[in-house]
Amino acid sequence: MRAAFQKVNRVLVIDVGGTHVKVLVTGQSEERRIPSGSKMTAAKMVRDVKHLAKGWQYDCVSIGYPGPVIHGHPVHEPYNLGGGWVGFNFGKAFDRPVKVINDAAMQALGSYQGGRMLFLGLGAGLGTAMIVDGILDPMELAHLPYKEHGRTFEDYVGVRGLKRFGKKNWRRSVADVVERLKKALEPECVVLGGGNARLIKDLPPGTRMGDNRNAFVGSSRLWEKKTKPFDGSEKKSAAKKRR
Repeated sequence: MRAAFQKVNRVLVIDVGGTHVKVLVTGQSEERRIPSGSKMTAAKMVRDVKHLAKGWQYDCVSIGYPGPVIHGHPVHEPYNLGGGWVGFNFGKAFDRPVKVINDAAMQALGSYQGGRMLFLGLGAGLGTAMIVDGILDPMELAHLPYKEHGRTFEDYVGVRGLKRFGKKNWRRSVADVVERLKKALEPECVVLGGGNARLIKDLPPGTRMGDNRNAFVGSSRLWEKKTKPFDGSEKKSAAKKRR
């Protein structure tokens, strides 16, 4: 069943990463980006994005955050960026309504085509999210124990695993992790996204390749009113009323 979304006004989308911050606004086709890194605090991000988005008109803001987000607020400072993210008032800083979501969940939402979908973001770590019949559930599966004592999924399929074990063994680990999570969560489809997904040579069974630009689609969908998917029941109800 494909979920339907109702369009809203112009959204400024901000995808915060460990190496770059990428921005795009509704109606534009070319993203703009700036370097991030260890000196990128929340306040600096806002200042730099405002400058970067000069000339764009927008009504609200979506932020993809590289860490856990609960009730629209980051709960931990990011590993690869500066500080000041937890408790920061983004709405006041942008003077617009703002929604913050985990970056993997943001790309998952943009990749969703219906049913039960598991999203795995292969980047610096392992981003995970599940969507079931249009309901988004950001997950933190990356830190589950895997193989060696004290090791996790992220240690094998994140960038550390890629550097430590090499590309060939890394691909094997990705295939194994996909298979384990498929058995545990029973998705109808697994989407592989993130910067390192491009290194996958042969997609594991039951998976499809994502697109990093889906993060922008997902950010816009945060502001869209979800409508009831058409499943034929409306036509049946109308027929009953005519009898």
